[in-house]
Amino acid sequence: MIDQSTTIELIKKAQSGDENAKNILIEQNTPLVKCVIKHYKMKGLEYDDLFQLGCVGFSKAINKFDINYNVKFSTYAVPMILGEVKRYLRDEGYIKVSRSTKHLATDIKKYIEAYHNEHSTSPPLDVIAKEFKLDVQDIVFALDATRLPISIYENSDDDDNLSLAEKIANENDTIDVTLEKITLKNLINKLPPKERKIIILRYFKDRTQMEIAEELGVSQVQVSRIENKILKELKSSFS
Repeated sequence: MIDQSTTIELIKKAQSGDENAKNILIEQNTPLVKCVIKHYKMKGLEYDDLFQLGCVGFSKAINKFDINYNVKFSTYAVPMILGEVKRYLRDEGYIKVSRSTKHLATDIKKYIEAYHNEHSTSPPLDVIAKEFKLDVQDIVFALDATRLPISIYENSDDDDNLSLAEKIANENDTIDVTLEKITLKNLINKLPPKERKIIILRYFKDRTQMEIAEELGVSQVQVSRIENKILKELKSSFS
């Protein structure tokens, strides 16, 4: 793995159109891409295709990275890789998130809240990773796991063990998709500016709660609470 200063120089060249520099970055960071995509279990997608999606996300990270960011490039690249894979899966398939990952996400959020209460700021990703003895990419994945798309036919963790499809199924119901989209757009537009921004960044800009928290100057836990409240309100509007 190349050091940070060499990485920055290669990024500058790649952003100026040097394909060789971009290829070197991708080759040197192949272990990072593989480490991120290993979390995904999905039907109908070959590993090579999944890896290519990861590389596309990594290439976008190269193009969009600002060398003035006070963050390691690898830390910036992980959400970009995740985002590219998830965009594809939203359209073409589903992701199964393990119970252990969900439990880890819960533990991390508790740690973040405790840290914020003590230090009045959210902990950096590398601090969280050190606390849980995991790689940064593992932390990012776990934090984002609760909103990963899943199959509507996958059984839930609820006591009734019903799939989402079984819970919402009603043979007499017909759904006008266009009307649903219009209604949702109107509901989002009526939200207060801060809440509307959170929803847009989360579900239309593919940003993580941690990234939004840093942009708004609040804790990740606060973003999570606001997001859950909004989703509950939006859901009730469709009931």
